[in-house]
Amino acid sequence: MSIKTGIEEINIYSGSAVLDVFELARARNLDNDRFKNLLMEEKTVPMPYEDPVSNAINAAKPIIDNMSQADRDKIDMLITCTESGIDFGKSISTYVHHYLELNRNCRLFEMKNACYSGTAGLQMAINFILSGVSPDAKVLVVATDISRMTMVEGGLDGSFAEPSGGSGAVAMLVSNNPKVLQIDVGANGYYGYEVFDTCRPVPDSEAGDADLSLLSYLDCCENAFKEYQKRVEGVDYQSTFQYLAFHTPFGGMVKGAHRTMMRKFKKAKPDVIEQDFNQRVNPSLEYCKRVGNIMGATVPLALASTIDNADFTTSKRIGVFSYGSGCCSEFYSGVANKNSQQELAKYGFKNHLDSRYKLSMDEYESLFHVNEKMKFGTRNYQLDVNSLPPAYKKVEGTGKLIFSEINDYYRKYTWV
Repeated sequence: MSIKTGIEEINIYSGSAVLDVFELARARNLDNDRFKNLLMEEKTVPMPYEDPVSNAINAAKPIIDNMSQADRDKIDMLITCTESGIDFGKSISTYVHHYLELNRNCRLFEMKNACYSGTAGLQMAINFILSGVSPDAKVLVVATDISRMTMVEGGLDGSFAEPSGGSGAVAMLVSNNPKVLQIDVGANGYYGYEVFDTCRPVPDSEAGDADLSLLSYLDCCENAFKEYQKRVEGVDYQSTFQYLAFHTPFGGMVKGAHRTMMRKFKKAKPDVIEQDFNQRVNPSLEYCKRVGNIMGATVPLALASTIDNADFTTSKRIGVFSYGSGCCSEFYSGVANKNSQQELAKYGFKNHLDSRYKLSMDEYESLFHVNEKMKFGTRNYQLDVNSLPPAYKKVEGTGKLIFSEINDYYRKYTWV
């Protein structure tokens, strides 16, 4: 008997504060007309009390809280996926495991592979369930990343990525009860090679070639799909998938990739491509436009956005493209239905997005100097929650976890 597998539950946490990227574009003297084509609206800005650990736990906790103790004890594996690690050796997964009070008979580890990490974790979880070595087991996969801006001599550190860099986490419970997304088993196309498009030469700063990254993204999208076609009989880019969810550094990049795919595989005209984009791809961008690029968590964010914002009155197949710089990519798929939307709706992510505190440019830039004090490798740090009180009030009294202190390298957290 074949085993069904996929995502049983999914939840997102995208912080307490947000910045209008058009206001940022004006402040940085960017071309506003050109900026509109990037399809960005807002970016979550990490507050000093938010880090990859707190975001991960705040995404996962509502899922855990909805589970019986017996089901919690079925979590045999916890995978954190991030390129925003807090230590070269210690995994974020241990903190997540501790604060969620999970069973100690659990495998804990972390995956790092640029923006592909969330998909890597998801696929490892899926294959663990399919193996059947631990019948009825569940796997908790949490993709979590942040972009903190700092000041360096001569201007902003990483300014080329400033408007698109976001913050947040997506938690996925993977099991043989795929209520949110049933994965098409064996329907995977992988493609990867060595390319130096984007890297993090030091933990707190990104470097790279934006044009090369775009070209390798497009190359991988085409060739990962071609490999998917080889493995799945009768696949058509336009008719097989009712919806598409792509890794979204920014919406304009996804639109360009989809246009290229429609031209190459369907010889489609511009008006057909535009209509198809609006129908099949645009639902995946609704949340990405408002959060920004959260690296390994962006693909599951786009997937959740598709399920929450598209029409699933009947079951629909979603094609998913994941890309991580450096590079590795994968095209895979799964089926969602009306129940999938109901599962997502109970977590109220749309309300969460609307409730974030809207930062002014002065408030946003005031954080740069605070961020300097929390760079990777900081030995001691004491958080001041009063550095931006209006934002802190968005989490105060909500039961969320916040980052509060570093004591001799050990990070401490507080429920508020």
